[in-house]
Amino acid sequence: MPAKTIMVQGTASNVGKSVLVSALCRMLKNKGFKVAPFKAQNMANNSYVTLDGGEIGRAQAVQAEAAGIKPSVLMNPVLLKPTTDRKSQIVVMGKPTGIMAAMEYQKYKKSLIPVVEKSLRSLMASYDYVVIEGAGSPAEINLKKHDIVNMSVAKMVSSPVILVGDIDKGGVFAQLIGTFELLDAQEKKLVKAFLINKFRGDKKILDPGLDWIEKKTKRKILGVIPYLSNHGISEEDSVVLQDSHSSQRADGKKLLIHVIRLPRISNFTDFEALSKENDVLLQYIEKPNRHVLPDLLIIPGSKSTIADLKALWSSGFVDYIKRCVKAGVPLVGICGGYQMLGERILDPQHVEANKSSCEGLGFLPTVTVFRREKTAAQVKAIHVESQTEIEGYEIHMGCTQGRNGHSPLFKITERHGMAIEDFDGMVSTSTNGEPFVMGTYIHGVFDLAPFRRYFLDKIRKIASLNPIGNAKRASEDEAADPYDRLAKLVEDNVDMKFLNQVLGIR
Repeated sequence: MPAKTIMVQGTASNVGKSVLVSALCRMLKNKGFKVAPFKAQNMANNSYVTLDGGEIGRAQAVQAEAAGIKPSVLMNPVLLKPTTDRKSQIVVMGKPTGIMAAMEYQKYKKSLIPVVEKSLRSLMASYDYVVIEGAGSPAEINLKKHDIVNMSVAKMVSSPVILVGDIDKGGVFAQLIGTFELLDAQEKKLVKAFLINKFRGDKKILDPGLDWIEKKTKRKILGVIPYLSNHGISEEDSVVLQDSHSSQRADGKKLLIHVIRLPRISNFTDFEALSKENDVLLQYIEKPNRHVLPDLLIIPGSKSTIADLKALWSSGFVDYIKRCVKAGVPLVGICGGYQMLGERILDPQHVEANKSSCEGLGFLPTVTVFRREKTAAQVKAIHVESQTEIEGYEIHMGCTQGRNGHSPLFKITERHGMAIEDFDGMVSTSTNGEPFVMGTYIHGVFDLAPFRRYFLDKIRKIASLNPIGNAKRASEDEAADPYDRLAKLVEDNVDMKFLNQVLGIR
């Protein structure tokens, strides 16, 4: 029997759809159902690599984790990774198919409808429930004709829809009513309820507006979800990153970590585990800080390495990075950031740029050569210095090679689930033998606690702070499963009787 479905659509981007889908996946899992997430088309540079080497949106990997299953390309058959303001790399069923401008992609979309439907129906054949996520708003009039992710998907499988509005932005009643009124009659029938997200305060103040909406639309208000700033669930929109211009240690004992917010930053979820440590103050910076130097500086991944490298030169960041290194601040580059740390980047096939080469930052004796083939793989590795294990994934176009005489950062022991012996990254030490400049292609490098804690204590030593070892790892909240906490929060603040009715649960 095909799975039942429920779809979460929003009045706009960043209203909390991804997190709410995670909550529904965990709620259904906890009820004993086999459940899978699905998003037909995602636009994000935060991506994840499945076990078979396919690339999907990071949010769907998180939702799969909430559902207790392995991520699959079926859960996100179309992924758009912006390379410029006008163009995106198109990833279909986990594999890149090319780079397209917006109008070109609009014409190409039609050919993806069978791919979307086949993926969705494959999931429905294997699970009890599929929780579907929309994208942006279903009421984008200019996009509805070519829609493959919102109401067209709901119609495809006659899925009930919950429409979510973000009250923290203000104007939530206009959001919900305006979106609903712009839907056609068939689409309105699929909308079963409204949900208000990110509320702060006393819910009673909303009651007159909630009553009015229910009378106006003949649709139920499913619930009002409180604002939860530290839910512990990964979010993929870069709008969640906060830029910081004043950097001070709160108590003189925390590590101050700066992550440069590149214009095309990707996979910033690499640093979530660091930010949850009690002894870390992690900040994203969009401009050089003239007054405060961090204890650690990180250049993150980038969807367009050469363009973001040029942005570092033009914005004055290169002088800031050099000032940090001269002052003894350790420097880490991940993926695109690792490529930038080298002496040169060569692009003979013009994969990223019109120029065939560009100058790197020169902190590592490496040269990167771009090529059209994309590396995408889950990996396991051992940190050469500490012999601690890490797990993560590679997503990059290009190969980086260095001169002899410098140590690799990691020894790769497994790729694509198969045993292998390979090396990744490079570490350059300072005059006192401490790690100074480090680069790696591995995303998720800080996710496992033993290496994360070893690494942070090394940085603490360089910063003349006492190491804390295993006595105080992450915040106490990490002990509780964030998906269970999130599921309970939603259950406590929605009409579960009505939600079970929509889900077809007795």
